[in-house]
Amino acid sequence: MFEFEKVTFENKPRESWEFKPIAKELRKDVIKSLALAGSGHSGGSLGTADLFAVLFFGGIMRYDPQNPKWEQRDRFVLSAGHICPILYATLARAGFFPVEELKTLRKLGSRLQGHPALDVGLPGIETAAGSLGQGISIAVGMALSDKYLDKNDRRVFALTGDGELQEGSTWEAAMAAGNYKLDNLCWIVDNNDCQIDGRVRDVMSIYPIEKKFEAFNFEVLTIDGHNYSEIYDSFKKFIQNHEQKIGRPTVIIAKTKMGYPISFMFDKYEWHGIPPTEEQALIALKELE
Repeated sequence: MFEFEKVTFENKPRESWEFKPIAKELRKDVIKSLALAGSGHSGGSLGTADLFAVLFFGGIMRYDPQNPKWEQRDRFVLSAGHICPILYATLARAGFFPVEELKTLRKLGSRLQGHPALDVGLPGIETAAGSLGQGISIAVGMALSDKYLDKNDRRVFALTGDGELQEGSTWEAAMAAGNYKLDNLCWIVDNNDCQIDGRVRDVMSIYPIEKKFEAFNFEVLTIDGHNYSEIYDSFKKFIQNHEQKIGRPTVIIAKTKMGYPISFMFDKYEWHGIPPTEEQALIALKELE
């Protein structure tokens, strides 16, 4: 029914316009895999595709798909584990596993489970995720170990949703990151103001996000999460902060739209946790052409 092009992308510095076709391919993968699965989370997976395209294919993160456990690699933690379809698509397009495997999302016996898992042998996954608020604490632990125990120059990137900031454990992690001056940690907040049952500001407001992170000693960068130049520059700023050892973690608050850019999903919280039907998937793929 849906075929996946056997294409991988190189991880290298790029001009901003070069990211658009990569993000488009990632979005197509998300739509196809979710339609085939008949379950899963569409909105956040599509909305963060631009962030994943720049982070993994813009020469920002250091990794080797042929040697996933390379000791000098940077690490990525998807704390918002429910949007794993975009992570799986990204890892496949980076060459960590065959693109054809995206057809198996959420199928019995598949390595592509509904949330990232460590016990299935999928390369590129750094930690299991599922219960919101826990992944970012794991990322802080990784950054602590790298900075103070192993004393290396690795970097840790972690992505949370904005609804996830309603979890108390996220702020415990923020307090620890600021206290221990983890300038090797880049926390990305997918700020689409949507969660499964409404607008984040209506369910339990987390605003003002910037001032809260500033209070925890973070370098705060607020960007348009669909603007490739802003995304790229923010990641480069984090790398500069790390190299200069500024003694503060970096948070990138990425203003995104759920379901971007699919018309019938755009900025609608109802698409947080449902997949497209076959008919809807075909419409979405047509819109991406």
